[in-house]
Amino acid sequence: MLTVCVLGATGFIGGQIVRAAIARGWQVRAARRTPYRVGAIGDLPVAWVQADLNDTESLIRAMRGCHLLFHAAAAYPQNFRRIEQAVAEAQAEIGRVIQAARSAGIQRLVYTSSLTTMARRYTPGMAPLSERDSYVPGSARSAYYEAKLVMEQAVLAASDLHPVALLPTAVFGPGDVKPTTGRVLLEAARGRIPFYFDAVINVVDCRDVAATHLVAAERGRDGARYALGGHNLTLRAILETVDRVQGVHRRRLRLPRAGVKALVHLMDALPWVALPENARTFEFWCPIDSSLATRELGHAPRPFDETVRDALAWFALARSSA
Repeated sequence: MLTVCVLGATGFIGGQIVRAAIARGWQVRAARRTPYRVGAIGDLPVAWVQADLNDTESLIRAMRGCHLLFHAAAAYPQNFRRIEQAVAEAQAEIGRVIQAARSAGIQRLVYTSSLTTMARRYTPGMAPLSERDSYVPGSARSAYYEAKLVMEQAVLAASDLHPVALLPTAVFGPGDVKPTTGRVLLEAARGRIPFYFDAVINVVDCRDVAATHLVAAERGRDGARYALGGHNLTLRAILETVDRVQGVHRRRLRLPRAGVKALVHLMDALPWVALPENARTFEFWCPIDSSLATRELGHAPRPFDETVRDALAWFALARSSA
């Protein structure tokens, strides 16, 4: 029986990878930094292990005896004022993971990267981005973008681990424990997003992302990058999907992109304000082409209405049982 280690098992994507792996009949060693934290997978029969991305020895202990490593716990820097520091820390962190994987005898490393590693500034009518595209360092002025790029490059350079990098787009669905992207759905469902602006976002269900991770582990090409997208939707369409699922109609104000850009620049100029990176880099939101993952890995995104419905139901259940 295949034994796998999942770094980031208590997180959103990592948790869904664990759930998919258990359903496949694999043995899962679920790595967590914080004792007793179970994320959204407390109901699953996993072997919990302690591991810290800053502690190589703990990583080796977590991975030893596993054939396959899913790394879904990479750095998530948010301070654009400390880009050099974030990049250095990200390089050191991924270096420890790679070193530990080699020492533990991992045979394949499946890395959860980010759509940001193929990002560029959006222009109307542009072709969707794909694995053929690569983010140009410095263009987004983002610690997150820069860190994700150097980590993905380091993983793909570790050819002895037969690596494959998966680049999910905006991920939604059940199991978003923090929540992360799911906060948009929650706030929209509560009627707290009264405006929108013209933007195209690719959205994908976390369960579909996790399922494709498992297929990539089995037959992904060594050293390949795969964009894992779902549906290219406008921000307005995403918010209206929430309305449709709830059976309501909400009026929203359309803001000009120029006004949003000016507001972001104003916020960036205020040293005591820190906008989330995904908000301050909205000019890099782009349509995505994930046809390569569909052809080679059978990636099959479900309807976004289903994702929203299941996510809101999960959030409601999580609140009632808290």
